[in-house]
Amino acid sequence: MKLLILSLFCFSSVLPLLKAEPESKELFGEKFPSLDHLSTGEWWKRARPPEVPSKKGKPPKRIIELKVPRDQVVAFALYTQDSATLKLTGQLYPLMPDESREVRLETKQGKEWKEISRVKITYPGWTAHFRISNWDSTKNVPYRVRHGKKASFEGLIRKDPTNQDTIVVGNLSCNSSRTKGPRPQIIENLKAINPDMLFFAGDQTYHHTEHTAGWIEFGLQFRDLIKDRPTVTIPDDHDVGQANLWGESGIVATSPAGNSGGYFYPIPYVNMVQRQQTWHLPDPVDPKKLKRGLEVYFTRLRVGGIDFAILEDRKFKTGPAGKIPKMGPRPDHINDPAYNRDAVNLDGLVLLGDRQLNFLSDWSRDWEGAQMKAALSATAFCGAVHIHGNPNSRLLADLDSNAWPQKGRNKALHELRKAMATHLCGDQHLGVVVQHGIESHRDGPFAFTSPAIVNTIYGRWWKPEDEKPGPRPIPDSPLPWTGDFEDGLGNKITMHAYANPEDRSDELKRADGFGVARFNKKNRTVTFECWPRFSKVSDGDQAQFPGWPVTFKMSENDGRKVKGWLPRLTFSKPNPVVQVINDETKDVLYTLRVQGKNFQPKVYSMDSHSVRIGKDRPGNVVFSQTKPVRDPKKAKVLSIDPYL
Repeated sequence: MKLLILSLFCFSSVLPLLKAEPESKELFGEKFPSLDHLSTGEWWKRARPPEVPSKKGKPPKRIIELKVPRDQVVAFALYTQDSATLKLTGQLYPLMPDESREVRLETKQGKEWKEISRVKITYPGWTAHFRISNWDSTKNVPYRVRHGKKASFEGLIRKDPTNQDTIVVGNLSCNSSRTKGPRPQIIENLKAINPDMLFFAGDQTYHHTEHTAGWIEFGLQFRDLIKDRPTVTIPDDHDVGQANLWGESGIVATSPAGNSGGYFYPIPYVNMVQRQQTWHLPDPVDPKKLKRGLEVYFTRLRVGGIDFAILEDRKFKTGPAGKIPKMGPRPDHINDPAYNRDAVNLDGLVLLGDRQLNFLSDWSRDWEGAQMKAALSATAFCGAVHIHGNPNSRLLADLDSNAWPQKGRNKALHELRKAMATHLCGDQHLGVVVQHGIESHRDGPFAFTSPAIVNTIYGRWWKPEDEKPGPRPIPDSPLPWTGDFEDGLGNKITMHAYANPEDRSDELKRADGFGVARFNKKNRTVTFECWPRFSKVSDGDQAQFPGWPVTFKMSENDGRKVKGWLPRLTFSKPNPVVQVINDETKDVLYTLRVQGKNFQPKVYSMDSHSVRIGKDRPGNVVFSQTKPVRDPKKAKVLSIDPYL
């Protein structure tokens, strides 16, 4: 009897370990009982090898094999470091009920591995989140994420490359789930380029209702790159299960088409997606949650002296349905050539929203740890596309981009221009380089939209209806349609380069590929490169899409016409931050870290101006109510200590 009682006691003590984690309908509600179904509850009962049919004889819904050998349950890891804080997410495959929910982070110190943190799995999503304070960013540190006795995933936390003259960023987006399996050519080429940072602008997976499985699929494709360098991943519409997304701060969308505004799937699902893709980023600068508990992640990240503002350009944006007149087959598509542009640019429409605009305003002033600046977001601040879907489908204006609403677009570009910041994004399935115009052509920042990693979802083309270049075409470009244009919403753009698909039925001619941005801190230049998926980087620039590389000066991100010059400044200490303010309008014209001990501020009117100066932010007023001169050589010379 004692033996029976003991046996029952031992069995009952194990019972809690054998209970599966909650099922989808418990997590996300009865309305969506199958969200993330492959990775929740008794997931192993739904895990079958690809060759095993379902009971009904139909191929099972499969993405990847989730029931892996138990020494391989750590799928991948990704990280960033900023301000002496390391944040790292380990992504695990789903675990069995009797397996530990604890994950360890170890670093290699000399020849020995040492555990530095231990955390519990976050479910749903099967992620392990590590935050390490007082991180030494001056050293390369091998790491490994461990589970149980045997499962391990290794990588390298790189030292911050502050001593490099050039910081290299990989720019990627739109990873079609219709083409399964690895991405060997892109991996090989990016390894050869060896970027200091990777930016995935969204649509890492198109498995709308099975993000965990789709996210692991993405991680397996790119883990050999992301394990060894800081990586920014931000979710776009397809990652959260929608065809398009106008988030409206978290209201309920009426359908996954999204044009009513809001999120169609439950907020806990959206928060899970964001947690998987963005928890490893630096903490949000303004973490207050939105409607229904929707979390935010917009923040900044500094790598090697380049300061990146990471934006959420879908989350706050107004949905078009019911807000503006319908002038096409869908609320977000305009095909009526006689439409009034002002009719879709109403007061009260939101793009980035006040919180992000305030963030950008402060970010443009704060140059701590920064020599150049850039913004990262999902999509473009213009409609640099004429043809959508197939070669015969011309669309006048697409509201599923940051081209709309126009007033919100211009507010965002104003803030970027104040920091002479460029812009990287994806989403459009068409690689392009444009220079934005705000008040006039070429007065705003340069921007690079990456091509689709695999371009099988939705083709797009740049092809003016008259098939003619715009005014002031790009000299010596091999492309026929460059120069100054307006998009269908009236936004001014200058087209520098585009990578149209030749033949979308041929994977060698679909215009798949990836982008690279090189920030040269010494010369204050930025170079954009655009590489076809099946190219060979070893073949040099001739292997890029025609029209690339594109190089421009950081100062060209503010292309306003210079009207005058303020006194020439000489500093007792090098590289201060200088801010120029128009005294009449009270507008900050720009704030930047200057190079060296000499700088003469340019201005764009003959109004009186003020100048502030400081070490990392504008502080002391150097002068105010000062009229500019038209000839810079006739300006006064002022010698100042920038840090008093």
